[in-house]
Amino acid sequence: MAPQLPDDILHLICLQLRHQRDFNTLYNCAQAAKLLAMPALGSLYRMHEVAPVANSGSDEVEVSRQGGPVADVRRQQDQIIIRWAELWRMIILSSLDLTAYPYCRYIRVLDLRNLKDLLDEPKFNRGAASKKFFAGELAQFNLERELMLTRAKSSSWRLNTVAAVNEIGEVVTKQTPMVEELAGEISSEALSSWIPRLPRLQHLTLWRGAALAQGVGSLINTYCPVFKTLRFYDWSDSDADAQFAAFLNALRPQTLELLEIISQINIGAQTCQALNWHGESLKDLKLNSIKPEALPHLPLLNGCTSLTSLTLTEFMRPTDLENTQNDVFVELINWLRGCKHLQNITFRQFGSSPAILTSLLLESDIHLSKLELEGYVGKEAREFHRALAHQKSLRSVVLKGDPDDLTTDDMEILVDSLCQLENLTDLRLKDISEDLRVNHIRQLARSLPVLEEWWTGGWEINDEIWDDVAALTSLKALELSAFSYFTAEGILEFVSKLGPGNKGFVLSIMMASPDSDLTEEEQSLIREVLATQVEGRFDHTLARDPNVSEFEGESD
Repeated sequence: MAPQLPDDILHLICLQLRHQRDFNTLYNCAQAAKLLAMPALGSLYRMHEVAPVANSGSDEVEVSRQGGPVADVRRQQDQIIIRWAELWRMIILSSLDLTAYPYCRYIRVLDLRNLKDLLDEPKFNRGAASKKFFAGELAQFNLERELMLTRAKSSSWRLNTVAAVNEIGEVVTKQTPMVEELAGEISSEALSSWIPRLPRLQHLTLWRGAALAQGVGSLINTYCPVFKTLRFYDWSDSDADAQFAAFLNALRPQTLELLEIISQINIGAQTCQALNWHGESLKDLKLNSIKPEALPHLPLLNGCTSLTSLTLTEFMRPTDLENTQNDVFVELINWLRGCKHLQNITFRQFGSSPAILTSLLLESDIHLSKLELEGYVGKEAREFHRALAHQKSLRSVVLKGDPDDLTTDDMEILVDSLCQLENLTDLRLKDISEDLRVNHIRQLARSLPVLEEWWTGGWEINDEIWDDVAALTSLKALELSAFSYFTAEGILEFVSKLGPGNKGFVLSIMMASPDSDLTEEEQSLIREVLATQVEGRFDHTLARDPNVSEFEGESD
């Protein structure tokens, strides 16, 4: 009889396969022998949320790229839906003790958004997958609602996916004590019921922030001692400020580490003051769609000085804080100057952001790694562009600004500052870079030796840039949204100089001049050589001829 490996060795093997996300080998292990089934299945379901079958969207894109007869593509897509549905069916059945192994007890991430996506998928509802999914014991979750069809003056019955997901969650959470992350469109009543069952909960993502009302903060305080991150889409109720403040104050003090509000919330003074209850623990704060009436309250966040990452986005157009609410402007700067650990900062459509960031960039004891600024006026940001040079620690810079009326001096200041950031690995210049010339592109390439990803615009860019770009031995992606005059010979010579550090390189020429259009044969040759040289990809798009109407050729 052959010697048998100890159980702990089998568990270590499966653990290593899980770290490698080797789903196929783990699946084969689960089928190979009873001794391997338990550790293999445990590893599979611990990472079920990243399994290929758990996301039909990406799989369908891949199937479409592979091409083939339409019938074959549709058949493959149907198989993807079937496997996706089977994954969730087995999780639910296991929570009802109707499977050989307790799959649900292995789960660390319970993402009910994925289940809702499945139930909303047209291919799931049209085919046999839906009938099979809701067969037997799962029929209790086939909750329908009546939808009124106005034009036909009739009604139709459809699956109430939100209600179904909440009912399924009620059953599943009774058998998932190891869950660390919970996400979904969850009602307040359901969340209040589930929280006491999830003692390991750390991360919570919700659709509506209103689900946090009705004492959820106190429940988390009592039952979830390691809770630390919260994300939700919006909270538009009139009492959202008071309710959210009550939630934050009910949590254990100095425990919340990340807060992301993806869309709008009626945030106000109470919420900002309550966040100071976590001022020492809060490291990552993302406030999007901030309404104008909330801006005067933001300086109340001055107790949140342990931030390493901050994102601020206004709901509508940026407010000129410097000239219309100067006291708020000054207090915001004072708060940010006190955030000595700040590394990543993102302002999108946020009022007076170039002036605020200029003060921050000049602070000698703040060392930023990533800066993103979107929605600013370039001609008013000369001092901001000049101040960029002071943050030598920057590794990522993303700028999207209005280039109208930028002078040659303005462009020189921007380029000179960027050239001093020798540690940059990621540089994305959108709109603001549309007047860059060949000499600017070459200057940037020579000065930024460790670039890995580079997006830029420009005007009348040609093959002169290739020698300098080819010297970027770590570059993985170059997107040129620049009006350009490249030749096939120049591109092929550039590709021939790429080396091992450029493996997977993606070259995107997005605004090629119609006067220098590459033939289909030339594009195919470039793609072939790039794939052979570094397993890369080539995209090519012509700029629209300004002398030709975009409606030309279309009939009335």
